[in-house]
Amino acid sequence: MPAPTLTYTFLGPEGTFTEAALMQVPDAAEAIRIPSSNVNTALDKVRDGSADAAMVPIENSVEGGVTATLDAIATGQELRILREALVPISFVLVARPGMALGDIRRVSTHGHAWAQCRLWVDANIPNAEYIPGSSTAAAAMGLLDGDGAHYDAAICAPIVATEQPGLKVLAENIGDNPGAVTRFVLVGRPGELPAPTGADKTTVVVPLPEDRPGALMEILDQFATRGVNLSRIESRPTGQYLGHYFFSIDADGHVADARVADALAGLHRISPATRFLGSYQRADGHRTSVAPHTSDHAFRAAHAWVKDILGGASAAPEYTPGASPRA
Repeated sequence: MPAPTLTYTFLGPEGTFTEAALMQVPDAAEAIRIPSSNVNTALDKVRDGSADAAMVPIENSVEGGVTATLDAIATGQELRILREALVPISFVLVARPGMALGDIRRVSTHGHAWAQCRLWVDANIPNAEYIPGSSTAAAAMGLLDGDGAHYDAAICAPIVATEQPGLKVLAENIGDNPGAVTRFVLVGRPGELPAPTGADKTTVVVPLPEDRPGALMEILDQFATRGVNLSRIESRPTGQYLGHYFFSIDADGHVADARVADALAGLHRISPATRFLGSYQRADGHRTSVAPHTSDHAFRAAHAWVKDILGGASAAPEYTPGASPRA
């Protein structure tokens, strides 16, 4: 019996970098793909069951975290990150036929794209006004369908210009950072976790339990004392009142790793509202370096030692300098 067809949603319309990230998922080509107008709409489709998973941007190498995604997955019905994808980012400036660079007065694109092209814009069309767009592709398509009558040009991905002959490319490679990369995550409903691979990442959201000296240090110590490296940490306001924040954190390793599990248990003791967002394979394949004293073997040996103490057995093996912990 054939497997049921999966339904994915993504930050649309077609031709966005988010769709390019979705196409890295092995079964995406055969799946039903539904564009969504914004991140919240995409995640709501997952929550209500109309989509199996959503691909959304979460981090950019130039601009940092994508706040819309960080906020949307931190609240509401719980979701899980299933995998991540990395997409190199490049931009072109497009307009309707007959337009020249000197004619451009208003430019539309997504806010992150605008921020990544500001130096080029200031140098080449310094008087151009920015018109916010829901996505780079939507801004470009607006030039063709009439929605973009209030602007002259759009910044978008090269593939959009290639697939739409009605758009004229006025400039290529206009990004200020040629090595820019955006990280995307595939988000689904809670279920069985991906198996650990040794090249994994764990994402959590930790509300600051109390605004006091040392509160953040107490959170960070849960990772540091267990040898867990953090690849990203960002603070976001909860919206409840001024000064109330949560921390969005990416940690190297999988919750199945003893050091990571122990760190998360420590976080939960400090902040019981901590939200686990998933453990999944890193897109870059970078394997985590683990110190001997934070390995699973070392944790098992330590727990066995304490168990011996509680059981009344001898818990002081003969000391041999340089010896590895016993199993």
